[in-house]
Amino acid sequence: MNLVDIYFEMKKDVEYIENQLELSIDTGVRELYQSSTHLLKAGGKRIRPVFVLLGGKWGSYDVTRLKYVAVPLELIHMATLVHDDVVDNADKRRGRDTVKTKWDNKVAMYTGDYILARALSIVTELKIPQLHQILANAIVEMVKGEIEQVRALHSWDQNFRMYLRRIKRKTALLIAISCQMGAIASGATEDLVRRMYWYGYNVGMAFQITDDILDFTGTEKQLGKPAGSDLRQGNITLPAMYTAHHGIAREQFQKWIREDTFWNHVDEAIQLVRKDEGIAFSQRLAERYIARARSIIADLPNNSTKKSLIGVADFIIDRKF
Repeated sequence: MNLVDIYFEMKKDVEYIENQLELSIDTGVRELYQSSTHLLKAGGKRIRPVFVLLGGKWGSYDVTRLKYVAVPLELIHMATLVHDDVVDNADKRRGRDTVKTKWDNKVAMYTGDYILARALSIVTELKIPQLHQILANAIVEMVKGEIEQVRALHSWDQNFRMYLRRIKRKTALLIAISCQMGAIASGATEDLVRRMYWYGYNVGMAFQITDDILDFTGTEKQLGKPAGSDLRQGNITLPAMYTAHHGIAREQFQKWIREDTFWNHVDEAIQLVRKDEGIAFSQRLAERYIARARSIIADLPNNSTKKSLIGVADFIIDRKF
């Protein structure tokens, strides 16, 4: 089962969530509505809402109830993207001008704030304190991850453990709680809630590592932005980190780092990373996380939900966009 099959099986509910997303950011303030819907109209995989729905299938499934989790989690993801593009001074997102490019930094920051506020407002429709606590804690951790990334920009004084902690906070956590909160909202058992969290965590780690690989190996058409954008912006991800410390091109990287000239050679460095062992190393690590995710749900009933969870995990490890 591939991602297309999964989305086809859930087509009606995914379309319902998509419609609810647009309704959720409706506002009479014209410019705010236009900027808020700009990224939404660019599309996206909607992985987080799909995980909410799949998590919800382990309990009493009701999409009209799960929307109060699925919509906010996608909105939070969108808000972070709008803010990230300001911090990174990014011109393109999903092949379209970013909000900060089409309008300006001020509009982009307030747009991100508005989307985040709408997310927090919507989730309060479910009177389950545990959900609100999980979401609040996750947002705090995500902000810590963003600060860690800002602090680490252009710095080679970071290690493997710091990278893993950063991607856990930036990406894996939101995917983990998507699965977890979907299960909680549907009244699933504590065991299933726990399994959904750890399945989502491992899938989320693999998702970000794969993203970091694709930033070097993908094309601009596939990525919606120029290849190597992360390194050009000073964001040192796992493939480059491995090349700098263990790869074939290690001596060249270390020479540039010692001489403090690395960022003058960033285009050349991107080409070296693409040819080096860091890509394969990163891929193997992503595969290990996916294997863990699969093992967590291995002894669950072999129903369509389990098959979908396995299918999404397989998509993440094999994806090209």
